[in-house]
Amino acid sequence: MAGSFPTTPVPSSINITSIQPTMVSVTHSLRRQVRTRNSQRWALELDYPPLSRADFMPVFAFSMSQKGQFGTFTFIPPVYGNTSGSASGTLLVNGAATAGDSTISADGLTGTLKAGDFIRFAGHDKVYMLTADGSTSLTIEPPLHEDVANDEVIIYNNVPFTMAFSGDVQGFSRGAADLHDYSVSLVEAL
Repeated sequence: MAGSFPTTPVPSSINITSIQPTMVSVTHSLRRQVRTRNSQRWALELDYPPLSRADFMPVFAFSMSQKGQFGTFTFIPPVYGNTSGSASGTLLVNGAATAGDSTISADGLTGTLKAGDFIRFAGHDKVYMLTADGSTSLTIEPPLHEDVANDEVIIYNNVPFTMAFSGDVQGFSRGAADLHDYSVSLVEAL
């Protein structure tokens, strides 16, 4: 992993997408058949405001250092990387949970995490989303990709996404008043 995506300047907009491949077919009698691969990953689109050369070039230099889709790095989404609830304290897994579980027992939290908050287990790269408010019982999507251990820390603020660029081509344009326009597409890299 090659470090962290620059935190400044801050993107002017961010689009977060969940990708969950599903196979759907419809029979001649119009019955719908659905299968899932039980996989999920996040994709992020970052758009930046027009930037001066001094502000922009460190961001683009970091992009170049990733060698297209080759490198991985962490990115903490502004605003969404933190809980929208009233949670504080060190949140820990209470009892082990196994791959495929969607409900995790937890302890050590004062307050509540909110549906839509992102979490990550300290020993894993995958980021999960809460599908209901919780403090001692956390319902997540997607289901766990890997087992989690008793007392494993659950990160709910400054949640780092492990990302890679979604393509090998990185570019920018220089617009009016020598300002640079830049947008970038990232995908979760597990």
